[in-house]
Amino acid sequence: MRVALAIFAGLVLIVVVALAGVIAFNVPTPPRTMTSVSAAFAGTDFSGLPPKQHFVARDGTALVYRVYPGDPARIVVLIHGSSGTSADLHLLASAIHARGPTVYALAMRGHDGTGRSGDIDYIGQLENDVADFVKTLGPRRPGEVRTLLGFSSGGGFALRLASGPQGGLFDRLILVAPQFPYNAPTMRKGAGGWVSVAVPRIVALSIVNRLGVTAFNGLPVMAMAVDRAVLTKTHLTPVYSYRMLRNFGPSDDYLGDVRRVRGPVIVFDGAKDEIFYADRFAPLLKPLRPDLSVTIIPGLTHMELTTRPVALDAIAAAAAG
Repeated sequence: MRVALAIFAGLVLIVVVALAGVIAFNVPTPPRTMTSVSAAFAGTDFSGLPPKQHFVARDGTALVYRVYPGDPARIVVLIHGSSGTSADLHLLASAIHARGPTVYALAMRGHDGTGRSGDIDYIGQLENDVADFVKTLGPRRPGEVRTLLGFSSGGGFALRLASGPQGGLFDRLILVAPQFPYNAPTMRKGAGGWVSVAVPRIVALSIVNRLGVTAFNGLPVMAMAVDRAVLTKTHLTPVYSYRMLRNFGPSDDYLGDVRRVRGPVIVFDGAKDEIFYADRFAPLLKPLRPDLSVTIIPGLTHMELTTRPVALDAIAAAAAG
């Protein structure tokens, strides 16, 4: 019996040491700059970009948003993608605003100079932040329609939010090139080169989280292919912590989330999306929700969905409703 206990204790010690080593030393390697992302913004006119405004979240943190004032009975809230800022969707916000609605572009906590870069306090905080923002809009007006639009990682997060307890905050959901989990059929390997992920650290942190240990969730686990030469100028976020990665994106049960969304769901992607497989969205999602709409726009890459007129017109028409 003593020998068996000693062997068991030794095995436990080995596992603990291995997990500790992985958590301590396995870090994401910054990938090469993904030029197709930055190139999509070439020539973009930001002269009409509204100034940053702030609202105070429940923990007292001032978070950033921009507003494009319009019809108060038609509200569209935009969520940027991974590494992004409140300015990234300016052209899309402007196109929607030109059709009448009031548009809000949020900067998620940990982005755009808010909070700690690439980190949050706990998984679920981003949903609470959006709920706190919606409170600032005041009571609904008669006939008011609120639309949530998420791009890329923001699309995965928007799906998570719309299918959960805060889903009643919005009436409609628009997903533009939405990110689904790494093992979804729509995902290219390594997101097409956009991310470098410390998989062993993620696995180790997932294990210790199941044991109730969350003290290490602020460690970095994913690096993005941003141009690090312009980080201070652009406020892009180069690295995500474990808790940011687990919160800012889809849930593991993303297909169940699609079924649970209460209102209409509209999906867009570009046929040349280099991060996701555009042609796999409809076969994956339509069997779950026959009422769900999937539109693939020919000739466009991932970021061009937010900058090219043909995409802006189509998405704005759907968002304006």
